[in-house]
Amino acid sequence: MMRAIFCLAFLLWVGSASGQDKLGIAGHNHLALHVKDIQASARFYRDIIGLKPIAVPDDLKAIRAWFDIGNGQQVHLLAGRTEAIVHDRNGSHFALFVNDISQSEQFLKKNNITFHKQVRFDGVTQIYFPDPDGYLLELNEVKK
Repeated sequence: MMRAIFCLAFLLWVGSASGQDKLGIAGHNHLALHVKDIQASARFYRDIIGLKPIAVPDDLKAIRAWFDIGNGQQVHLLAGRTEAIVHDRNGSHFALFVNDISQSEQFLKKNNITFHKQVRFDGVTQIYFPDPDGYLLELNEVKK
């Protein structure tokens, strides 16, 4: 009987210890990228990726650029990176949804941005391309 009670208590403890309930995660806030040239990276995320700039406090404007992705999520660029970033499509990256992958592909071609295109296991077309620092971005077409 004691063994059954112990097993039940252990299972209840394991069940309550799993998941994100330990920290109380409520959502994603921002991704911060350490960049070499804050102005070049800010232009890329604004003009190529199409993110909306967010006001940065005056004392940080020379070393920070913040962007709204939507749904309360942001990308923060932090100046001062001195080491090279090397990624491939099987490594570190972040992914964004697009409505029309063909439109995205044409835009990248028009802007002479090198990319890799593939079809994911579930039939979703993906495009991978680097930002000015080498951070890899992945585009996925929203499934309709």
